[in-house]
Amino acid sequence: MSDPKQELLRNLPSVTELLKSQTVAGWLQQQPLPLVTGCLRRASAGLRQQILEDASGRCGTQPVTMEAVLRRAGALLQEAVEPRVRAAINATGIILHTGLGRAVFPGCVVDAMTPELKGYVNLAVDRDSGERIERDELVESLLTELTGAEAATVVNNNAGATMLALAALTAQREVIVSRGQLIEIGGSFRLPDVMAQSQSRLIEVGTTNRTHLKDYQNAITERTGALLRVHPSNYRVVGFTHEVKLAELAELAHSRSVLLMDDLGAGALLDLQQFGLPHEPTVRESIEAGADVVLFSADKLIGASQGGIIVGRKEAIAKIRKHPLMRALRVDKTCIMVLERTLHLFRDPERLRREHPTYRMMITPLDVLQNRARDLAQAIREKSPQSKIDVRQSQAFLGSGSLPEEAIPSFVVSVCLPDMDAAELARKLRLDQACIFGRIEAEQVLLDVRTMTDLQAPMVAEALGRVASSPPSGDR
Repeated sequence: MSDPKQELLRNLPSVTELLKSQTVAGWLQQQPLPLVTGCLRRASAGLRQQILEDASGRCGTQPVTMEAVLRRAGALLQEAVEPRVRAAINATGIILHTGLGRAVFPGCVVDAMTPELKGYVNLAVDRDSGERIERDELVESLLTELTGAEAATVVNNNAGATMLALAALTAQREVIVSRGQLIEIGGSFRLPDVMAQSQSRLIEVGTTNRTHLKDYQNAITERTGALLRVHPSNYRVVGFTHEVKLAELAELAHSRSVLLMDDLGAGALLDLQQFGLPHEPTVRESIEAGADVVLFSADKLIGASQGGIIVGRKEAIAKIRKHPLMRALRVDKTCIMVLERTLHLFRDPERLRREHPTYRMMITPLDVLQNRARDLAQAIREKSPQSKIDVRQSQAFLGSGSLPEEAIPSFVVSVCLPDMDAAELARKLRLDQACIFGRIEAEQVLLDVRTMTDLQAPMVAEALGRVASSPPSGDR
């Protein structure tokens, strides 16, 4: 080992010395000793490794001092105590961004819940009788009111709802599904695999692009438990296609004494055409068409917390509630509270437009977005004069598998910085204290303003100012 390296290694302070510093004493007033000590050890080990791996023999230009170790340890400590899940600015243009928590909760919902979460809540007890109840009963009346179903229950997500409903209603029975509806969604969720776990037997009918009523008729036997229609919410089969209408499936199923289950996926409670989007099958339409059980998500078009909702006939929902998997898949108090308060907004479409962020983002007029983009561009120019900025029209999307082909007109601000490629700029924006997520197209970072607010524009500009003045990633 060279003498300079030996000298630098000898200069590394011990953990005992570091613990005696005033800086560490301040840390220990807020953080536990094991955590602080661990960060000090990691900082020292990191510098030691850096010295040993320095092939130049110069071992850097700065001496190894106590301050150098404390700077590194302070960064490690800050990283250790900061929440990993934190506020982010969505500038991707994807309204229901799965990676960013999908729907933004309505402010009125959060404000109403905040004081209540500081104490106990009547999650599983009837206030009138004082007797125990099932927590999903607290939202059942709202769900039946909004969908026209006889009964309803809630579990932790729609994949769980699908598996639970199949396990409770069709275990050891055959379930007939069109080949064109054997979906796979994110996270390796594949319908055939879920059906196997539920102990239902999959019977495929029709072809990828065309399935007829006679295909279902010919497949029904004494072993059939249900017909399952799966709405392809995250893809489309177009061209020479045919699928059987739900009302026809219901008539066939009931004439042969089998159930009809309808997995709607995104779960529209209202006709999306009133928000300028194509019609998406609503839950009420499925119930009115004769479906015995309808399954859908709580955190997509409803915009509540993650959950899977099952509505339908009383007998079917009662069997589902009694199944052992129900307890394994049940939701907690925060899910029930967010869902109940969000569902109230769907009673009044005008209030929904005003107060639900998902629907407010859908309907924001283009002229408002253009002004927001121009204001953002001007703010960025002031904070980061070296940035190359452009404002142009673009396309946003609903996201999370909802309306995958339907683009929503929007505006973006494109940003380039000299001597920094788009991937590095996007990374630094994500790591900035503002935690900004944009998208990259043609080696430019695009900031879509449809998924932002006017109040976030100054925060984005400040972040770009910090990023523009930061040293290159390779610098220490």
